[in-house]
Amino acid sequence: MSRRGLLRNGALIGGLAAFGGALQTSPAAASSTSAIPRAAAQSAAGVVDIPNKYNVPFSVADDELFVFAANFKPFELGGNDDGREAHRYFDAVFGDAIRAKFPNIKLKYATWDYPIRYEDIAKAGRVPDLILEDPRLRIDRDLEPLGWTQDITSLVQGAGIDLTKLNVGSVEQIKSRSDGGLYGVPLWIDESLLFYNKLIFDKFGVRYPTSGSTYDDIYKLAQKLTQQVGIDHYKGYMQHPDNYLAMNQLGLYPFVPGSSEQPAPEDVKVNLTSAEWKSVANNLHRFLMIPRNNFTTVDDFFKGDMSFPGHLAMAVNNLSKLNAYALSSYYVEEDDAAQFAEWAKSVKIGVTSMPVLSRGSNTIYQPDTRAAFIPPQSKLQSQALDVVKYLVSEEMQTRISSYGMKGVLKTDAVVNAFGTAIPELAAIDTSAVYWGENAVIKNYQNTEYWDIPLYKVFRQHVLKDGMDVDSSLLVTETQDIPDYIKAQVARGLTW
Repeated sequence: MSRRGLLRNGALIGGLAAFGGALQTSPAAASSTSAIPRAAAQSAAGVVDIPNKYNVPFSVADDELFVFAANFKPFELGGNDDGREAHRYFDAVFGDAIRAKFPNIKLKYATWDYPIRYEDIAKAGRVPDLILEDPRLRIDRDLEPLGWTQDITSLVQGAGIDLTKLNVGSVEQIKSRSDGGLYGVPLWIDESLLFYNKLIFDKFGVRYPTSGSTYDDIYKLAQKLTQQVGIDHYKGYMQHPDNYLAMNQLGLYPFVPGSSEQPAPEDVKVNLTSAEWKSVANNLHRFLMIPRNNFTTVDDFFKGDMSFPGHLAMAVNNLSKLNAYALSSYYVEEDDAAQFAEWAKSVKIGVTSMPVLSRGSNTIYQPDTRAAFIPPQSKLQSQALDVVKYLVSEEMQTRISSYGMKGVLKTDAVVNAFGTAIPELAAIDTSAVYWGENAVIKNYQNTEYWDIPLYKVFRQHVLKDGMDVDSSLLVTETQDIPDYIKAQVARGLTW
């Protein structure tokens, strides 16, 4: 309990009305797989203390719109044990605009993990009114087990939020995790792009890649650019194999539709061995087999695991990394700024669309979406819905785009605003950010999403075991995934 909470309780026990407090009940221990009601643990003034591992006083009043953000690194920058809460990015991009638009809303913001985490919030019983999260991975891993999801289809319709105007891939991605309903509203996309180091291309006299380049085109470039010059070794290409499969450009979903949106774990079936899955997997396999282009991390583009910075010619990576590599203070931790600046001397950034599967296609990855969720326990759902509606308006989507993220509303104003609030991007051609269309996930009805170990396909069976692609897909489908699900069930988990 925070020192402030102790004082409040002591005031009540001592009968000192001037403190205006109330005795806080001890919250029950929270299970990661059980729903947590918005319980007691609050004072007569309607203030809930949220104890945490940092022992930093943190409380939320009943009349405050509590916004909690997680799993987007820029939100976390700036917070530390010296008492600085991480709010710089949120305030700049979202908070200041929300406060100006809704002066009567009392906004309370926090991000994972300083000073609080999901488990701290759950134990304290003060559920956020609005959660900004990754729907692809975290609905089933975090929000649903806590009982913090609800079908907001009717709320969205009643508020006049037109989902048809938003990024189709993002909307469908959320629906695919929402058990037949709609748990959230997409807000922005941490888009995947192809980064290339112009210095390496210039060194070897190779033309830069362009938007719409196919994997065949990029494969030829990767072969040319994987070279050894004296003690300097240059890798041609990195693309994270797990993300490549999970966010594949055919919209393939590994789960087989059944008779229920919530099948029993033993009834969850996957298919990774169809002709389409094999085609997708073999497409990337050839890059991993280029001699001395062995996969380590896409962060090698800047430094990563390589001994020297700036020795990777091309990498598919996220848009937020572009802002960091351009040295924007909104995307780089203050303590890392000097190191990033040093590494930047070895990289002249170029960026274009990620490769497409065939000539003439403009389909890129399924979107790396961040979405807004309104838990059913919130007593301020009307205010939260007003904020969500504002966040997907052209005004706010333009603002989000200006700070270097891809909006889910694609209008001329939103597109043209990209990066205008990030001066470090001015020298980089970012026209590829809104190029193409995100792949749309398909055949997800009557399935339940599990966070299955797709890493087994490439990082285990191909790169470590030396299997061919077809064998690795078969073993993952028939052995690794079923065994994983059984192990998770034995632990009492449902993802």
